[in-house]
Amino acid sequence: MPEKEFNLLDEPWILVMRPDGETEEVSLLEAFRRAPEWKGLAGELPAQDIAVLRLLLAILHAVFGRYDPEGNFVPLCAGADPPPTPADALKRWKALWDLGRFPMGILEKYLNRYRDRFWLFHPERPFYQVPGLLDREDKFGPFEASKLNGELAESDHKTRLFPQRAGSGKNVLRYSEAARWLLYVNAFSETFGKLEAKGKRQKNSPSLGVGWLGKLGLIAAVGDSLFETLMLNLVFLRDGGNELWGEEKPVWETEAVRTDERNEIAVPDNPSELLTLQSRRLLLKRENGAVVGYVLLSGDFFPKENAFAEQMTVWRNTAKKETDPPEYVPRRHDPSRQIWRDFPTLVAQSTGSHRPGIVSWLALLKAEELIPQTLFRFQTAGVSYGTMEAVIEDVFDDSISFNADLLTALGADWINRIIDEVDTSEKLVEHIGWLAQNLAKAEGDADGHAQRNAAREQAYFRLDAPFRRWLEAIDPNRDRMDDVSERWWTQAKRITRNLGKELVGQCGPQAFIGRSEITKSGEEIRHTAPQAYNLFLYATSSRDALKGGRKNDRQGKTGRRVRQA
Repeated sequence: MPEKEFNLLDEPWILVMRPDGETEEVSLLEAFRRAPEWKGLAGELPAQDIAVLRLLLAILHAVFGRYDPEGNFVPLCAGADPPPTPADALKRWKALWDLGRFPMGILEKYLNRYRDRFWLFHPERPFYQVPGLLDREDKFGPFEASKLNGELAESDHKTRLFPQRAGSGKNVLRYSEAARWLLYVNAFSETFGKLEAKGKRQKNSPSLGVGWLGKLGLIAAVGDSLFETLMLNLVFLRDGGNELWGEEKPVWETEAVRTDERNEIAVPDNPSELLTLQSRRLLLKRENGAVVGYVLLSGDFFPKENAFAEQMTVWRNTAKKETDPPEYVPRRHDPSRQIWRDFPTLVAQSTGSHRPGIVSWLALLKAEELIPQTLFRFQTAGVSYGTMEAVIEDVFDDSISFNADLLTALGADWINRIIDEVDTSEKLVEHIGWLAQNLAKAEGDADGHAQRNAAREQAYFRLDAPFRRWLEAIDPNRDRMDDVSERWWTQAKRITRNLGKELVGQCGPQAFIGRSEITKSGEEIRHTAPQAYNLFLYATSSRDALKGGRKNDRQGKTGRRVRQA
């Protein structure tokens, strides 16, 4: 086999979606050249698409963070001469946006300069890999290609019931597939421990975290085409503020490949370095024109606390007291929660919160009237890990859309009102859960926790699509806030009350007769379906009742107290 094989600039490997809905593999250069034509990335997993998107963004930052669309060398980084201003960064972004396509002359010139760094197989600089890793004694693996493929990933003890591939076919990957999964594994690889040469785990080896993207609550803007998606996520000013980035340093521009394991680095001060972070040291193994496996070690990492160079994550404040200085860490998405329930985190605008950089960036673009979008769309993606984060259990994604003006000064009060309605929705769901729990107790269940959780899940499912439609339809320029809020309250109340009625209708005769429960204090409480339903109806009758409820109802103890003789 040739030493150099499969150059990512020319060989088709990026999966995109055509306007007709079909997918196609294209080269890196072709992805940029025809970006306005493609609807977006269309890889095997949403998380994989995010990994590929970040590579494309790193290239754009490396090029247009230095060159204007005409190809003139005018760096936008802090410390450049002449010193640029935030206004210069916005002006360059606007020039690219108005062009409607990427100027391929400067892109091709730059990428061809580093062509030798984009070979998937290369004796000295294989793309995103460490040469010679197969021969190192401290390697982790080798793994078969089935583990590299995120669609097929299996634990050591379980296999998928309905695998995408079977037999020998799952242990080989085409070069194009392997290139995509290479980015994914570098970004999301699970935690693992360092092994000795004989395959024994070292006693005092430190616990190694998951890949950088696996630590994040990923969020990306979505446009009507791949060009728009790339441009919307091309953040030329840190956090959409007035701070310029440092000098661009993508991984392919480094003089030497880093080979040391578990290497702590400073938080990158430029997007291209962060977007090409090598969380893992990897090397693909090929045979007969296909990838059959790989090995890996841990790679570069940095503290995640206040790592605000990362623009594509939501954050949470871990300070223990309000008087303590805020300390933010990425907040992972919960795969069991619809993203609209985390709306307050996405648009955080209160003291003690930190808005995702990409959201602040779009808010700036809209406030400066640089984009015509009336609707912003965001996609979230993530990976959930198993015990000790040693295995990937699931990959998930979600999306949310809302009026672009909600991120401007006009939308500030609207944001607070929407957050209130999210809270209202959650309170309604809580009361559905308590109703289900109390009905279960009336039928003889000891605690009713399973029924409570099932009812809550069903309530969120029924509220999901209506809330998304309600949120997307809000127009701060046209609507009255009170009218919009009342519309949602009426709809949400009807949905939850209908579900409550169904839950009561599903009860057997025993629930109406009821059941007595003796508390630890010796008090007798009687649970009946009619009483539980009446309390539910009262608690959901008005906003005031919803906020207050009844103490016993909130605690799941709606039964009638019986005086002991």
